[in-house]
Amino acid sequence: MRESIGRRTHIAAAPCLLAAGMIVLAAPAMAAPAEKYLHVKVEDPAKDENVHINVTLAMAEKILPAINNQDLHNGKLSIHKAEMNGVDVRALLDAVRTAPDNEFVTVKDQDSDVRVAKSKENIIVHVTDKKNKEKKVDVTVPLKIVDALFSTAKNDELDVAAALRALSDAGDALLVTVQDSTQRVRVWVDSRNTQD
Repeated sequence: MRESIGRRTHIAAAPCLLAAGMIVLAAPAMAAPAEKYLHVKVEDPAKDENVHINVTLAMAEKILPAINNQDLHNGKLSIHKAEMNGVDVRALLDAVRTAPDNEFVTVKDQDSDVRVAKSKENIIVHVTDKKNKEKKVDVTVPLKIVDALFSTAKNDELDVAAALRALSDAGDALLVTVQDSTQRVRVWVDSRNTQD
């Protein structure tokens, strides 16, 4: 009788142990997504100056509204009408968003090469200074970030806080690189809390 009770207990416990094992194995998959970090790295070897910034996007989003300086206020950046030169940016972005991947603008002159394109839901801008080949600017911005910039802002504003929120869902991304003869700037987002 004791053997039969022990065997029944053992048999009844097997599904519980199996379920517990599955929960333990599945826990990492059910865990909250990793925190995203905004990284900024500015290096100027000629001046022996380096600036490295590593902040979570959540922290940056909380800090941003506290900065009210010139055109930046409450997480929004004011754009002056003179800077827009009569361009309806929202209509322009809608045209880009609905267009197929394409190289929209290529400018080659004696001073620089400029390329503006759309590729895989990103807006890409490349600028190379021909007089100083070391001067380069590369910008890759997911369209969902651009949409967020204009999502809740007035016509003369960019919603930087909304863009930070959208970056949380954009995955790892290299956003900006700037290089010249002395300085190197890099801005990117990933789930690592260091730049190493």
